[in-house]
Amino acid sequence: MGMYVPIGPYHPALKEPITIKIKVEGEKIVDADIELGYNHRGIEKLLESKLWISVPFISEHICGICSGVHQMTAIMGIERIFDMEDKIPERARMLRIVGLELERIHSHLLWLGVAAHESGFDTIFMYTWRDRESILDLLEMQGGRRVVYSIGKVGGVRRDVDDKFIRKAKETMNYIKKRAQEYMKAFEEDPTLLARFKNVALLPYDVAVNLGAVGPTARASGIDYDVRWEDRYFGYSEEIGLRVAVRKEGDALAKALVRLDEIIISAEIIENVLENLPAGPIELKFPPLKTPAPGEAVARSEAPRGELIYYYRSDGKRTPYRVKVRTPTMANILSAGYMVRGGYIADVPVAFATIDPCIACMERCIIVDDGKQVRKLDWAKLKHYANKWFNENWHWIKEERIY
Repeated sequence: MGMYVPIGPYHPALKEPITIKIKVEGEKIVDADIELGYNHRGIEKLLESKLWISVPFISEHICGICSGVHQMTAIMGIERIFDMEDKIPERARMLRIVGLELERIHSHLLWLGVAAHESGFDTIFMYTWRDRESILDLLEMQGGRRVVYSIGKVGGVRRDVDDKFIRKAKETMNYIKKRAQEYMKAFEEDPTLLARFKNVALLPYDVAVNLGAVGPTARASGIDYDVRWEDRYFGYSEEIGLRVAVRKEGDALAKALVRLDEIIISAEIIENVLENLPAGPIELKFPPLKTPAPGEAVARSEAPRGELIYYYRSDGKRTPYRVKVRTPTMANILSAGYMVRGGYIADVPVAFATIDPCIACMERCIIVDDGKQVRKLDWAKLKHYANKWFNENWHWIKEERIY
């Protein structure tokens, strides 16, 4: 017969509000359903009210872990709208890559710690987060801040780097590569980590393709795809050490090892870029009130969690007519629901953590039109839908003792 067990929206294993309804027979999970919609912030509508030059500052507040790639992708799209992408100075492009790869390392170290914590291995959590501090120090040196560092700007980057930064970055990358090798050995040999990660949260290749998985989640299932390699934006290429980390096992262990591989690759990219950093200006002047021609632009990048997409539509005014953001978690959430099925209740935190979820990034307000009539959503109707959802789900809320 089975029974349903709600996990969330507020639960020790979930750092953000989301509900995973699992159907269990004994300890075995036979079905799972993920409910979204607890944390919608209206970011896209806010972006549409800002000057073009101000959009990246707002966009980097979408996520506190990958703020840099949100900002850089927003900038990339704006530079395409204004037809200035090919005019960005080469030194600025390379410094953008340094910032993005530093962010990838800190994001993956953060994830490794959280994943280990969810499995009960807090020692790894403390070690990875200690090492992550050295990366945040570099981000602070490059951008001025440790969370929302604002390295980029429309037309280039805000600040240049000096010899002190380059010297410290090279030393830190050498240290991080050694630490990543040690973590890799721990995940491949430690019996506790193997018991919690190997053959857990399986995502076969064909399922990952059908569900549209992206990033390390997809590459751990054998999908050889990385936007940095496909699009070569900002100057990414094999000449600076770029290669794609792929594993075929498709389990939680493979997802951890892919991210560890990427930490090493990112460290090598940073070393190569700083060793051959071109001279020259770091920005192209951009008038704050400049208006573009009417048109559209799409920018995409490889965020630490996977493919990030920004869509812009211009009507020739000082603010965007439409901004659409598709985040990696939105692409991977269906895979998370699949990976939970067939496992045990104790595996849910690890399985869900394998996609490195960012719920605040993902949440959207979605209205489905049945085609029968034209509908315009106003405040009264939005309130009606909210009350309707609350009444339909009251029994779940009562069971979770949220009053």
